[in-house]
Amino acid sequence: MLGKVDEMTSQIVDLGFLEERQKIATACRIMGMEGIVEGTLGHISMRVGDNRMLIRSRGPEDCGLFLATPEEVCLFDFDGNLAEEDRGFERPRELPLHGETLRNRPEVKVVLHAHPPAVLVAALSDLELLPCFGAFNIPAAQLAAEGIPVHQRSVLISTKELAGEMLASLGNHKACVLKGHGITVTGESVEQTLLRALHINTLAKITLEVAQAGGKTVAIPKEDFEMLPDLGGKFNDFGGWRYYLAKLKRSGFDK
Repeated sequence: MLGKVDEMTSQIVDLGFLEERQKIATACRIMGMEGIVEGTLGHISMRVGDNRMLIRSRGPEDCGLFLATPEEVCLFDFDGNLAEEDRGFERPRELPLHGETLRNRPEVKVVLHAHPPAVLVAALSDLELLPCFGAFNIPAAQLAAEGIPVHQRSVLISTKELAGEMLASLGNHKACVLKGHGITVTGESVEQTLLRALHINTLAKITLEVAQAGGKTVAIPKEDFEMLPDLGGKFNDFGGWRYYLAKLKRSGFDK
């Protein structure tokens, strides 16, 4: 176990998976900084065993995702049972969204749920997220080409049954839009999953701007798409992660 000073209480709390908790908290701050979440809404989970996950939770003095701390990240099993000492944090209401995704998609290590306004408006306007550009943002184009399905219900994913419906919409895709709600994004690491969410937000923003200008997005030609290189995770994911870490630090919100 690792010890860390809890700034709220000035007491030492013992935390396992301290590095993982710190990464989740940092990703939450980046989500807030980039505007894909507001206030206290949204969460990231990480698989840390056969039936356990870390997920950001809400404490009595929750200040929102932009100011998330490692102490706010708690350990649960996939059924939503607390798997560590109760430190007074509230179980996320949409924990089934995470637990059932991790249970049913064993290749997924991280699940991100956010409420990007651009994605919300695009979905409500029935605008499809197509690979409408190429080298401008290659990872976003590749995500769109693989397909980003839309789940038609706008309810909180707060039960296993509702999570099962969402998973049926998600299928084997990396992400899906929850119409009237937000997005669910999966990945193999916090870095990769966060960057995928931000790419989807960029795609939605461009789609909206084209519609507002009176145009309509169409997929780029197949021959152009096939010429786009796969830049790999080292560049796409971890390079992007370093950029947002630096931006967070420059803004003074990296602590």
